[in-house]
Amino acid sequence: MANALAARARAVLASPWTTSHRLGLPLVIAATAVTVLIGFMGPSAVALRLGPRNSLLPPWYLPTGWVHVNEWVAVISLWVGLAAGSVGLWICYRAVELGWRPNVRRLFVLGALLSLATSLVPPLTSADVLMYAAYGRLMVLGWNPYDITPANIIRQEYDPVMRWVEAPWQDTPSVYGPIASFSQWLAATLGGDNMHQVVFWLQMFALIPFLIVGLIVVKMAHGDPAFQTRAVLFTVLNPIMIWSICAQAHNEPLTLVFAVAGFWFIRRNAWLAGVGIGLAGCVKVSLVYYGIAMVWGYRHQPRKLVALCLAAAGTIGLGYGLFAPQALFAAARNTSYVSAGSWTEWLYALGRVTIGDGPARQVMGLLGLTGLFVIGWMLSRLLPWVTAPGAPLGTDPRRDPLTITVRTAALLTAAWLITSPYTLSWYDLITWVPLSLMAANRLDVITMWRGTWLSLAYVTGRVIEFGPGVVVAGFIMRDILCTAAQIGAIVWVVWWWRNEGGELPSIRLLRDGWRRFRGRPALAP
Repeated sequence: MANALAARARAVLASPWTTSHRLGLPLVIAATAVTVLIGFMGPSAVALRLGPRNSLLPPWYLPTGWVHVNEWVAVISLWVGLAAGSVGLWICYRAVELGWRPNVRRLFVLGALLSLATSLVPPLTSADVLMYAAYGRLMVLGWNPYDITPANIIRQEYDPVMRWVEAPWQDTPSVYGPIASFSQWLAATLGGDNMHQVVFWLQMFALIPFLIVGLIVVKMAHGDPAFQTRAVLFTVLNPIMIWSICAQAHNEPLTLVFAVAGFWFIRRNAWLAGVGIGLAGCVKVSLVYYGIAMVWGYRHQPRKLVALCLAAAGTIGLGYGLFAPQALFAAARNTSYVSAGSWTEWLYALGRVTIGDGPARQVMGLLGLTGLFVIGWMLSRLLPWVTAPGAPLGTDPRRDPLTITVRTAALLTAAWLITSPYTLSWYDLITWVPLSLMAANRLDVITMWRGTWLSLAYVTGRVIEFGPGVVVAGFIMRDILCTAAQIGAIVWVVWWWRNEGGELPSIRLLRDGWRRFRGRPALAP
């Protein structure tokens, strides 16, 4: 039975359609078209209500009452569209492996247009952008979003912006760094007393950095059409990211734009690389993984390492110390969260009924931390050593700071996201970026797999009253299928590692690693 299924799978993979960009690109475009159409129809079970419109600014949608989108139509359409887009991405990815080399400028423009179109309709399925707007509104009113929650104001008085904030975040103080908070304040200032206009600016603060991230990565891949095509496919033309970032206006690109700028300077100027990662840390502290990767990349160059660390520490110190000292500790609130659809969800449910909620969360956190090290080790044995674009011919990838940084960032962020008890599809942008500067490998497809299922899982993610049938369908998709898929991603990495020899940590490996660190060749076995 297993052999028959494997043979059937190999036959499907050998079919010409699985490597045809003429099929893959239309699927990506169709997926975006479905998203834009559902958003343009206006508020529904999946499209956010943004309150009254008092200007011609986006997000644009049909006047209320013109069209009523049935919740089943909206949910199933998005599920089908997301699945089609992911298949299209996979097909285009395989086409690149087999030699497809499109005009990169045209491909980038296509991705930029799809991302733009998605950002001009109301956000879908995630109410996080309303939370960003509320934090900005609090600052405009003179309150501190790290101490005061939107609910504190809503329960006491009417506010034309915060009244549109949805559950479950009304009682949650901000966990974002000073630059993210500044963007929220600026959006609230520009948007005034109108949630619709505030959301427009927040959408732009997600879209513009997203496009810049893609542009920088494509420029970093100059001279290599295959890498440049990967860079476009994994960023601005990635249907999983267009959905997760542009359709939901998440602020991940605001973090990545500074970190990727730091990558740009890795081979050029260690001080500026440090400033870049420091600014990224002032948006979200989760970029610590990129910081570790940069440190590891400079480990053979002590002076540059010191410059990187001083610049990063100085930037973060100024950002948090002068403007938002509370923000440095606010992110610690996220460490006990367990998201629906994560690999730990079933274990967490069992833990709640056996040892209680608090201890169960602690156990899940410990499992996630352990998994980070285990999966991180496995990926460190598996990811290819291929010099990142832009290096002189003959450069040793194990001595090139950018190659080391990109590879380390990919394995650390992937290990974290694959094993974290709290994981969401838009977080994956921090893995897609370094993967775009690496040679093709199985982690590309694993990242597509987990991102697709997480995207499908949260189509019914809003905390609103769905019909009983949609509730059941959403539960099956999110709490059963997606959780199984995330467990499958872990099993996939373990199988890959075992299939490649299953190398375990040993004294010899530590010895050889120390010798390479000192610039000496490994000893013969």
